[in-house]
This record gives sequence, structure tokens and C-alpha cells, in this order.
Amino acid sequence: MPRAPLFTRALLRLYQDARSDPGFQDVDADLRLLQNKDLDLSIRLGAILAFDALLIGTAIQPMVASPGAPLALDAAQQPLQTLLTLVAIALLALSGLVTVIAITIGEEFSGDGLEARPDLLIQRLYAAYCTSIDKQRSLLTHSIRLTIVGLLLTALAFAIILTEKLLN
Repeated sequence: MPRAPLFTRALLRLYQDARSDPGFQDVDADLRLLQNKDLDLSIRLGAILAFDALLIGTAIQPMVASPGAPLALDAAQQPLQTLLTLVAIALLALSGLVTVIAITIGEEFSGDGLEARPDLLIQRLYAAYCTSIDKQRSLLTHSIRLTIVGLLLTALAFAIILTEKLLN
């Protein structure tokens, strides 16, 4: 049976109890380290999400450009470029989805049986942060790879479109 997440007020009370423990002195510094790692990942995730949105807007340009424009794409006459552009957009959208999934990962854990053991609260708090950070980092890595491939396909499609325009 899945455990219910610990409500913030209950977590705060348990954390305050744990702070009264003589061994707590290093816990605060450790917790700050984990919170800073989590904040750093959140900033990176936000940046890659914004970059994906920018690249999707860029990749769409050949399909919405007016006929005769330098990057205009005629799907019937240029199927390879159209396919490259669509695959690039799909990869960039998938990267954005992976990033949003990473952003929604939280540091939740159960408080069952922790009332009498503040040391276990600290241990579970560390474990929750570490698990969250590791999952977010893994998803960020996948998202970056998808973004790079989507960017390269977009650049390739643009290069092919412009080369054809210059040669004709």
C-alpha cells in the first residue's frame, strides 16, 4: 500500500524536533547543499524548456513562410526537407515534454513512524532529495540530447532549403 506524502506542517514539526538533536549541526549544511543542487537543476530545466520553445518556433518557420521567401518550404515539392523539419519539431516537442516531467518531480516521502525518530526523518529527507535530484538530472540529460538532435535536424533542413534556393 503506497504511503501518503507528509504534509508540510507535519514535516516542519518533525524537522524542528530533529533540530533539537545534538547531531543536527551538520544536517542544515547538508540540506542546504541538496537544496542548492535542486535549485540549480530547476534553473537548467527552465532554460532548456525555454530553448526548446524557441527552437520549435524556429523550426516551424519554413512551413509557414510565404511562398518565395528564402526559407519557404513546399511540402509537395520538397518532401525530404518537410520530413526533416517535422522530425525536428517532434524531437524538440518530446524534449519539452521530458523537461516538464522532470520539473514535476518532487521531494515527497512518507512520515509513517517518524514521530519518535527525528534521525530517520533526516535520513528520509536526504533520500527524497537525492532521488529527486538524480531523476531530474537523468531526464535533463535525455532532454538535452533530444534538443541537440532536433537542433541539428533543423539546421540541416534549413541548409538544404537554402542550398536548393541558391542553386535554382
